[in-house]
Amino acid sequence: MAKNLLLGIDVGGSGIKGGLVDVSKGELVSERFRLATPQPATPKAMAKTFAAVVEHFDYKGAIGCGFPAIIKKGVAHSAANIDKKWINTNAAGLFSEASGCKVTVVNDADAAGLASSYFGLGKGRKDVVLFLTIGSGIGSALFMGGKLIPNTELGHVYLKGQDEIAEKFAADSARKREGLSWEDWGKRFNVYLRHIDRLLSPDLVILGGGASKHFAKYEACLEVAAQVEPSHMKNMAGIIGAAVCAIPTKK
Repeated sequence: MAKNLLLGIDVGGSGIKGGLVDVSKGELVSERFRLATPQPATPKAMAKTFAAVVEHFDYKGAIGCGFPAIIKKGVAHSAANIDKKWINTNAAGLFSEASGCKVTVVNDADAAGLASSYFGLGKGRKDVVLFLTIGSGIGSALFMGGKLIPNTELGHVYLKGQDEIAEKFAADSARKREGLSWEDWGKRFNVYLRHIDRLLSPDLVILGGGASKHFAKYEACLEVAAQVEPSHMKNMAGIIGAAVCAIPTKK
């Protein structure tokens, strides 16, 4: 395996996706492989599926993993769209044991944001950039002067008049669950985006995840001061960014 090729795995509430990435270019060089996230999404069940994704690539080496939780030193401190048993579980240790490879685990939205910061629309930006992943939930990665502020979890803020966290109201899963048109969902997402814009005043908001592929269908509904653009990496940013996080660092 070439030293620039690393395996990135993006763990989500509905799917666990992996691919080989050329981390010198930020490019996926294999077909993406996806397995459904087991339900219930317990640590034991997800570790088995994670190992199956690794086995598919017949891969031995460092692995980067984006995971839907607050992650500190490889340990999950929350559980968004997965089983609550993950809280306080050493995700990096569990996945490493299951796969037989060294696994670096970071928050999934942070991983996707890093891909954009290194290789996408966020590259070279010195101002405030917010990356949002829109899928089963809403993940966030905040950058100031090109530096990541980890584990922001801005999909979990509350909106005025809403009894649930924002992602329950404005994630792509809400559109699917309630049968909303892209225009109706776009107006709802705009409520969330305006709230975040007031809180942080970002200069650029980059949208990733599955809903970013349909940006043209709801772009006209978005009315915020910040520049809003879909990620060029579509929903591949999570895999690419995860792989980047596995690059060995010199001590």
